[in-house]
Amino acid sequence: MSQLVFDERLAAQLETLYRTRDVLRRRRLVREALQAGPGDRVLDVGCGPGFYVDELAGQVGPTGSVTGVDASPQSLALARRRTEGLDNVTLHLADATALPVPDGVFDAALSVQVLEYVTDVDAALAELRRALRPGGRLVIWDVDWSTVSWHSTDPARMARVLAAWDGHLADPHLPRTLAPRLRAAGFTGVAAEGHAFATAELTPDAYGAAIVPLIEQYVTGRDGITGDEAAAWSAELGELGRRGEFFFACVQFCFTATRSP
Repeated sequence: MSQLVFDERLAAQLETLYRTRDVLRRRRLVREALQAGPGDRVLDVGCGPGFYVDELAGQVGPTGSVTGVDASPQSLALARRRTEGLDNVTLHLADATALPVPDGVFDAALSVQVLEYVTDVDAALAELRRALRPGGRLVIWDVDWSTVSWHSTDPARMARVLAAWDGHLADPHLPRTLAPRLRAAGFTGVAAEGHAFATAELTPDAYGAAIVPLIEQYVTGRDGITGDEAAAWSAELGELGRRGEFFFACVQFCFTATRSP
């Protein structure tokens, strides 16, 4: 397994991805689940380029605060630029398993498509619980990549590409085990809601189209997939899109929970 490296190039690619229609929809769903209000103190673990931090800073207002934590200096640099001038924002370079924050000070916390990259998920959950006050709200969003349904005229190649893509994560099926792990970490009221992201057209605003370049880039040279094969995979999806035959769907899961006393 060789996970994605969140360097300057990937940070720039994600900056573009995070502006797409489907990811805007995801941010709305996450904010609705988090229910942050004026005066709340919010923690974003794995804040990336800072879209949630920026949006939540306005939501909690001047009497609230938002703290973002990310392990990628390149992503955090984008977050600093995005939130420049916001007095109620603090950003830290740190790992999800070692949060540089005091105990029990946050009213709400979120971690969106982050824990699937973390090797020690239980340690990260323990840190989230430590940071939240008793009764504090938690939202975790991750993808079970086995739910991907992707049309191809070469299903064997598609299967090889998706199997290689699984290597970019510590756990490509994390949602399957997340509920009991949240309970074991000291959270109550654990609930999960699945959200389908599907498209029948190859549009840059759709999640299933926007991630094609990331996947092609990652799988090239892995698990026996050559550059030519990865390019052919991507080209076929483009051709299916031109013919009106493109189809992609996956299920992304929103978990909500409350820190027990």
